[in-house]
Amino acid sequence: MTTIGFIGSGLIGGTVARLAIAAGHDVVLSNSRGPETLADLVADLGPRATAATSTEAAERGDIVVVSIPLKAYREVPVEPLAGKIVIDTNNYYWQRDGHFAELDHKSATSAGLLQDHLPTSKVVKAFNHIQFEELGHQGQPASSADRRALAIAGDDAAAKSTVTALLDSFGYDVVDAGPLAQSWRYEPDHPAYGPRMTRDELTEALAAAPR
Repeated sequence: MTTIGFIGSGLIGGTVARLAIAAGHDVVLSNSRGPETLADLVADLGPRATAATSTEAAERGDIVVVSIPLKAYREVPVEPLAGKIVIDTNNYYWQRDGHFAELDHKSATSAGLLQDHLPTSKVVKAFNHIQFEELGHQGQPASSADRRALAIAGDDAAAKSTVTALLDSFGYDVVDAGPLAQSWRYEPDHPAYGPRMTRDELTEALAAAPR
């Protein structure tokens, strides 16, 4: 059993938390508005869920999921996440986040910005190219011929192995897109972003993505 912390507990964060509990993990939820605003979600998720501050969720989580708007990434606590696996679910939407020149010029990735902010953490990009409703309901046993695949990217092989096992327990195959510098391949406006794909189909879509 692992404790998974959540910095951001909205549609994606809440869905991942539900899947984590179903897989036998404890979850610690947080958001920008305070633990008391998560009472209904905690009650719905049951006794394996608790609410806390973002710093407490970072401290208590063995793995921590960051699911907040990109514009707030510098608010993610650094020291409590030292050495930990951090799953980044975010996408860059300039209409919401404002413009980031390095992302507009394609000289960086949103996950790379988070990794730079968390220099001793092991950031893995995941869950950003699937709708939350689908994530919550499309998991299948490993033996399923048409099992949906999800992409990950990261710079630490052991961290990616851990996240792969977690996604498998949620009911999804995994395709490793490479280092964080390649995580743009399944971000918005690319073929892998959105559609339901098997492992082979996702592998092809990642390879075909134009920069």
